[in-house]
Amino acid sequence: MTALEIDLFMARSDNFGVLLHDPVSGATASIDAPEEQPILEALARRGWQLTDIFTTHHHTDHVAANAALKDRFGLTITGPAAEAAKIPGLDNSVRGGDSFIFAGHRVDVIDTPGHTAGHICFHFADDHLLFAADTLFALGCGRLFEGTPADMWRSLQKLKALPDETTVYFGHEYTLSNARFAVTIDPENAELKQRVQEIEALRAQNRFTAPSNLGLEKRTNPFLRPDDAGIRKQLGLESATDEQVFAEIRKRKDQF
Repeated sequence: MTALEIDLFMARSDNFGVLLHDPVSGATASIDAPEEQPILEALARRGWQLTDIFTTHHHTDHVAANAALKDRFGLTITGPAAEAAKIPGLDNSVRGGDSFIFAGHRVDVIDTPGHTAGHICFHFADDHLLFAADTLFALGCGRLFEGTPADMWRSLQKLKALPDETTVYFGHEYTLSNARFAVTIDPENAELKQRVQEIEALRAQNRFTAPSNLGLEKRTNPFLRPDDAGIRKQLGLESATDEQVFAEIRKRKDQF
């Protein structure tokens, strides 16, 4: 199986755009469609033709270009069944547990409610790729606009169960803010402290912090680590459940 080529770029104010390209078939998918022009520019730069959009959730900054791109390319849009009425141009509705084939690559759909009620992630297990959109960020997780802390914690546990070698692409360049918050929750984590310095250096050079590595997230992202004794002590929640610790971390990030 030929490796997929990936192009990462910025759209809107802080969205990541991602194109996946199979060099054998020529199939090209956009993970979400935040803005038409940056996607067209990335396609032109690479000489690719768009065949698919994989939509993770209904928020405007992830679907704004669906209709225009479908009109232009006659492409196929695959997205969450639970939000089907809110996804412009949706052709294929999928839900957690479903899988489909993109250019010979198996794609598994993971239900990850929390940020929105019907958010999904796309996992390419054989390629060790996860497109997490607004569920899991580098050193963060999505705000709970439509779900509860319990919803999001269950969703994050699904992603945490994936192999450490998984490469994670996420929806926004929020990493510097996330890093500065993370050290207030997990101040004794030496690997986190080192990572914060690396992130500050990247952003000072206007370089991307995506993609990330899931093993690194498991070791440094406080939203994946509510079972950690040091975090629990820092929060004064030594006897709380993981869900309660997660909820407190999310509440503090909302106020940070």
